[in-house]
Amino acid sequence: MNHKLISALKHINELTPYEKENASKKIQVEEMFDNIAHRYDFLNHLLSLGIDKLWRRSAVKMLKKQQPKTILDIATGTADFAIADYNAAPEKIIGVDIAEQMLAIGREKIKAKGLDEKIILQRGDSENLPFDNNTFDAITVGFGVRNFENLEKGLKEMYRVLNPKGTVVVLEFSKPKVFPVKQLFYFYFHYVCPLIGKWFSKDPRAYTYLPESVDLFPEGNNFIAKLNEAGFQNTQCKPLTFGIASIYTGYKS
Repeated sequence: MNHKLISALKHINELTPYEKENASKKIQVEEMFDNIAHRYDFLNHLLSLGIDKLWRRSAVKMLKKQQPKTILDIATGTADFAIADYNAAPEKIIGVDIAEQMLAIGREKIKAKGLDEKIILQRGDSENLPFDNNTFDAITVGFGVRNFENLEKGLKEMYRVLNPKGTVVVLEFSKPKVFPVKQLFYFYFHYVCPLIGKWFSKDPRAYTYLPESVDLFPEGNNFIAKLNEAGFQNTQCKPLTFGIASIYTGYKS
């Protein structure tokens, strides 16, 4: 592993939403999402201009080819990805998250759609998943791996609970490289998003933590390398919308 990647991993693992010396990253991330849960969906769709819905559809379309019967959605939040996963026609979907307030909103959405028997949400730690080895045919994660307290441990846990020949699909922000998208994205993400987030969420730190975590995340080939180290094979990265987001896929042998 090169020194630049080691440094990036160290920083993303150490980055926390709040400056609380006596609280771990995990505890602070849980607190942050519980704080903004009431406005999370609204801001998510507003700040992404609704494109996040298209990104999830693209991810599920790739997943659907594998015909998974059981899907685990990690860092499920308010269950947008878990609900989107239903389009892959699985028999069962389980969503896990550490933020109970986010899960409460997700359960309301699932109930409103009449999917109670198909999608189950439960509190769970992505780095200590409460499931046996080889349990799921597929795993999805939408904009969640950046928030792992230990990225490597989280990826290894995903590999552990995935069935042989199972698929992992990770949807995550990345950084555009082409002018002028790169410059416009940087300005919007670092100045406009934090301002709007502060107004609506009443948590000024949550939407400054977002661009900081994207800046430090080991995207592209660096994240592919981490998936490979965790054991995944045939890993690929598909950039979306000029590289603003990416879909990463991998398989368990």
